[in-house]
Amino acid sequence: MNGFLKVLLDIFRQPAVIVALIALIGLVAQRKKGTDVMKGTIRTLVGFLVLAAGAGVVSGSLDPFGAMFQQAFDVQGVVPNNEAIVGKVLVEYGSVAALIFFFGMVVNVLLSMTSHFKYIYLSGHVAFYMAAMIAVIFKVAGFPTWGAVLWGSIAQGMIVTVSPAIVQPFMKKVTGTDDVALGHTGGAGIALSGLVAKLTQSRSHPSKSTEDMKFPSGLGFLRDTTVITALSMGLIYLVVALFAGPTFIESKLSDGTNYIVFSLLQGATFSAGVFVILAGVRVVLGEIVPAFKGISERLVKNSKPALDVPITFTFAPNAVLIGFLSSFVGGIVGLVVMAVAGTTIVVPGVIAHFMTGGASGVIGNGAGGRRGAVLGAFVNGLAITFLPLLLLPVLGDVGFSNSTFSDADFGVAGLFLGYLDKGGGQIAIIVGILAALVVLYASSFVLKRRAGRREAADPI
Repeated sequence: MNGFLKVLLDIFRQPAVIVALIALIGLVAQRKKGTDVMKGTIRTLVGFLVLAAGAGVVSGSLDPFGAMFQQAFDVQGVVPNNEAIVGKVLVEYGSVAALIFFFGMVVNVLLSMTSHFKYIYLSGHVAFYMAAMIAVIFKVAGFPTWGAVLWGSIAQGMIVTVSPAIVQPFMKKVTGTDDVALGHTGGAGIALSGLVAKLTQSRSHPSKSTEDMKFPSGLGFLRDTTVITALSMGLIYLVVALFAGPTFIESKLSDGTNYIVFSLLQGATFSAGVFVILAGVRVVLGEIVPAFKGISERLVKNSKPALDVPITFTFAPNAVLIGFLSSFVGGIVGLVVMAVAGTTIVVPGVIAHFMTGGASGVIGNGAGGRRGAVLGAFVNGLAITFLPLLLLPVLGDVGFSNSTFSDADFGVAGLFLGYLDKGGGQIAIIVGILAALVVLYASSFVLKRRAGRREAADPI
């Protein structure tokens, strides 16, 4: 029995398998031919693996960049990296995290069925990271395993249901449709970027879109996203490499390869990873959205798949790069503030700034053009720099390690749960979760009535 449960949990920890199963169920629900079901399921599985492979390439090219950055500017501190911190968490809390993740998915479906927030969270890897953080906070609070799993699953289900909902108004503007949502632990920061872009938009002089940038005819090749990404990242790597110096890079990172050559190749590798990500996204969206229609019709009416941040990248490729750079600058500004204040220094997590900063750029561009992309992503960069710092005290011994959770949703949810524990222990956490559940359904009721009035006023 334990062996079967382990296999089941291993399956549901694989985001590619989850997305493929969703496509399978959706296609079967639509009563497609067996060959079409098999084709759609396999294409979804492979497409997601392609996306994951591209993300791995990007991550691999960013690892040496982080080391170069630390060496260049002599910065030591906590590095926000989900994979690093989760690896440490799972040593002690792995089984609790896995159970919270599994039952949190069930709660997500139940909330989608019974509320106005009809988002099915399909980004299994970041959902598992969230479950790991929740497991840490609940065990630090002294919950027995059954209590951590019960209340942790409810918290997890609410988080992954609400997070896509707060981004969706901005996603609709970017995508031009309400068929797909954003499911990522950076949701709070990305939604904040959209809000900032909207608030800073000038009605008299609206900012143009990042995608309308005009290049001289001789620079027409820069319209190619792959080319502009490779050139921009190559330049960034080169500047940091010059500060880090050849001795460090060639002895520690490049295995003897000339540091200039190594840096330029890493910039090109980064661009290659982005290219692969975009290819995988196109395949997944081409299969999962039509297949999801079957689930929405059979199980959760009008439900939307909430997918990982790369789904936003194809809608405004220029904004992705602008958002990444602006978010990273926000991280550096936050680092300087921490250095001056004498607090623990949170080193800018390059992967987090690329993923959530890129999405913030796209969302910000949709809400407020180029100005919105820059300002919105910059604020996201500040958020994912200071929130991890505030999160450290609630993570127990895990908070004393040299890495922490990186994205905004970890900070928002972790601070809510962690400081409830500090203020009133287990009882306060339980009361807080129940109160949040009441607020969720009250908000759902209000939004449902509002939507009904709109439909009555405009039945067409």
